Amino acid sequence: MDSPAGIADKPWQVVSGGNLPANWSTAGAAIVHDEDGSCEADFVKRDTNDDAMSMDSTKLRFFAPCPRGLEGVLEQEIHDLGVPLTTKTDGGVSFQAPWSTMYWINLKSHIASRVLWEVGQAPYRSEDDVYRAAYRLPWPDWFTPSHTIKVKVSARRCPLTSLDFVTLRIKDAVCDKFMSMRHKRPSVATHRPNIRLDAFLDESTATFYLDTSGEPLFKRGHRVVSVEAPLRENLAAGLLRLAGWTPNDVLLDPMCGSGTIPLEAALLARRIAPGQSRSFAFERLLVHDANRWGQLREAARLKQVAEPPAAIYASDQDPTAVKVAQRTFQGAGVAVDIRLRQSDVLALEAPAEQGVLMINPPYGVRLSRPAELDAFYPQLGDWLKQRFSGWRAYIFTADLRVPKLIGLAPSKRIPLFNGPLECRLYEFKIVSGSMRKKIPTPTRHG
Repeated sequence: MDSPAGIADKPWQVVSGGNLPANWSTAGAAIVHDEDGSCEADFVKRDTNDDAMSMDSTKLRFFAPCPRGLEGVLEQEIHDLGVPLTTKTDGGVSFQAPWSTMYWINLKSHIASRVLWEVGQAPYRSEDDVYRAAYRLPWPDWFTPSHTIKVKVSARRCPLTSLDFVTLRIKDAVCDKFMSMRHKRPSVATHRPNIRLDAFLDESTATFYLDTSGEPLFKRGHRVVSVEAPLRENLAAGLLRLAGWTPNDVLLDPMCGSGTIPLEAALLARRIAPGQSRSFAFERLLVHDANRWGQLREAARLKQVAEPPAAIYASDQDPTAVKVAQRTFQGAGVAVDIRLRQSDVLALEAPAEQGVLMINPPYGVRLSRPAELDAFYPQLGDWLKQRFSGWRAYIFTADLRVPKLIGLAPSKRIPLFNGPLECRLYEFKIVSGSMRKKIPTPTRHG
């Protein structure tokens, strides 16, 4: 397990009771019906002790969302990081762990999009029930009125008519609680807030979270040039995991664009924590333990290795993309670990007898017109069959015609999503002697 001493090397304890209000509990929730028929909840308060040491001996509840289709590999990654108690759901993984383990997941996870701390849960029937549930939470124990906030609400089978109105009611509850306890309220910031509050409503239960990550975790802090990458970093890391790539395998990305896939491979191979170069929202929380956080960052740094055990190759035909990739690799400290060149994909030779080829080609809604792709994919299939015998090739695309167009039968078809786009990760095992015809003269394809 990749966990420093003190995170997952001792049994967890559950701390209950303490100085909780009489109508709060650490397990269960009871509905109280008022005379007017509304319902209130004796709230499930997960975590109240603002002493960091007590929090780190308490089993807390967290939820880590991820790109759809990567829930399984995220759950395995969280296990590898020292967390045995997990539950996989659509869109993420919930887990129970001490406070400092949340630091470790934020720092080390390549696949999670965020880490959300579950701070409370209650049944509801109306918007007023949600307001009262949110008001009961001790928000001033966790952050100050000088922080800016943003509330985000998501739902599934929620009977309420307007999530926008629910969002407003939760914001009002938080601000009213601050006015009651601190006589000052936080301001709302829709862009880059200090503190992000999340709420999830199913058909009968509202669950409240504090976002411990801040900026999404796929923002590693390495990019020195702002680009709209077609592939987010955590999705790229997930593709490598799904492909079964390990640092002992030679890797080639011949259409690397801004370099997301080879960058993630280099970080994995060098054991560089993806969050090593960025800050996190938990650093603003009143329960933050700066000493423990510093220890964990240093522990992660000491786990780094000097160089990858196998070569990582990357190329792209676009000189601008190659320059952006080079600057990104330099910003992450892995430029010497990735062999980068400008080249048309069809002009490349296999750099080793065996390896893993990972391709995220342009597809319709991205960079190329369908007619261009119709001409390109058969050439790509010929190139794979003639030059990459003995390799495993993976193509990640939203164009579901790819297997037919390249003339190869995939051994795996893994459904995934790239944002709203439904995609597939196709695996092709390239067998020697499958095709010997001459490859057409390479041409440029957007």
